[in-house]
Formats: sequence, C-alpha cells, structure tokens
Amino acid sequence: MKIDKIKKTGHKYQIIFSDNTILKTYDDVILNNALLYHQDVDSELLNKLNNETSYYDIYYKAVNYISKRLRSEKEICTYIDKCNATPKEKNMVIKKLKEIGLINDVAFAKAYTADRINLSSDGPLKIKKYLLDFNISEDAADDIINSIDKDIVLNKLSKLISKKVQSSKYSGYVLKQKIVNDFINLGYDREMINDVFASINIDKTNLLKKEYAKIYKKLNGKYSDYELQSRIKNKLYQKGFTKEEIDSL
Repeated sequence: MKIDKIKKTGHKYQIIFSDNTILKTYDDVILNNALLYHQDVDSELLNKLNNETSYYDIYYKAVNYISKRLRSEKEICTYIDKCNATPKEKNMVIKKLKEIGLINDVAFAKAYTADRINLSSDGPLKIKKYLLDFNISEDAADDIINSIDKDIVLNKLSKLISKKVQSSKYSGYVLKQKIVNDFINLGYDREMINDVFASINIDKTNLLKKEYAKIYKKLNGKYSDYELQSRIKNKLYQKGFTKEEIDSL
C-alpha cells in the first residue's frame, strides 16, 4: 500500500494510507524513515513504523513527566512500567534520557535536597533516607548531605524549635524530651537539638497560669481544698513544670 497523505494534527502526524488506514505518529518517525507522499509501505516497514511510534509514545510521556520537576531514575523507571512499555522500549527510553541529561541522579539529588531544606521541616538525616529510597548511592547521598551549609540547618532548626516551644503546653524535662524526640524523628542531630534548645529563653509563666486555670476548672467540681491542690500540682508535674514554678503561683 501507498502513503496517500501526511498531515499534522496537534503535536502528532497522521499518515493516511491508500487503504484508508491511519497511523498516528511523530515527526521523528517520519524523518527517521524519510517518508514521502505516495511512497510504498510494505509489511516490514509498517511494522517498523508501529514499533517506533510505540517507542516515542513512551519517550514523550516520560519527557512530559520529567518536565514537571526533576525525577530520579527510579521514579522514571516506575512511571515507564505503568505505561506498559516492553523491556526493550524501557531500556531505549532510559538510555536516550540519560544521553540528553534528563536522567541525572546526582542533579536530581541536589535539587531534591535543596527543596527539602528550604521548603520542609526535614533535617539532613531524614533527607538522606529519602535519597537512599530513590536509589541514590550512599556515597553520593553523603557527599550532598555533607555539603549542606550548617548555618542554614542551625538557623532552620532554631526557628522550628522556638515555634514548637511557644506552642507547647509542656515545660521542663517533659518539653525537652518531646522536642528532642520530635526533631530526631525529623532527621536532626541530637547534639545540635540539645544545643539549640539550651540557647532558647523559655518563659512559661503565662503557660503555667493558663494550665493551672484549665486543670482547676476541670477538677474543681470533683475535689476541694488540699486534695484539689494536690491533684492540680500532680497534673502540672506531669506536664514538666517544676515544684518551684508551681509554688510561685
């Protein structure tokens, strides 16, 4: 059969054959095969055109996926698998994307780390775990994490801990324990957390009065006199307030 017409439709082309069948394909396929009007197309060439079209379907989907943000090779492989690509198509697409620099795990890891440092509460150790989950090598992950400006991390941690302290209903050792546990889980170094916590001036006078009033209101109808005060103090102790702080009320 012959090619009767080639016309552009959107980002693709329609090859209309003499038997009225239509192949929707890409300019890459047309150029790769030097297709012309009225050219004869045998079954071998038609099969080649179909295979190349299938490859470019996967390739351009992957390019569009990457255009939204940088992706790791692992993410792109997972995405291509969802496109029902054959192993050959997958390998060809991955090879091509690496050749043109659209797959570069080191560049991805650097950009991802910068985003997590600037746009999330995550600390370096948690970010490193994410990098390893993306199949970034441990050596590459260590190099990137170690290159983070320590002052940026310290400043970020100070702001986060200060905010946490101001919004907390706890004090003393209970507050410190919660702060340390929370920020270790977020991926910060324990020693840095302790240093930042120790540097913060914590005035819990207003919080103590507020917590006292809240507990008093809750227990006043159930207890009175010594037992009421004793239970209030116990509740305040559990929140980390010291005996001296409580006695100062």
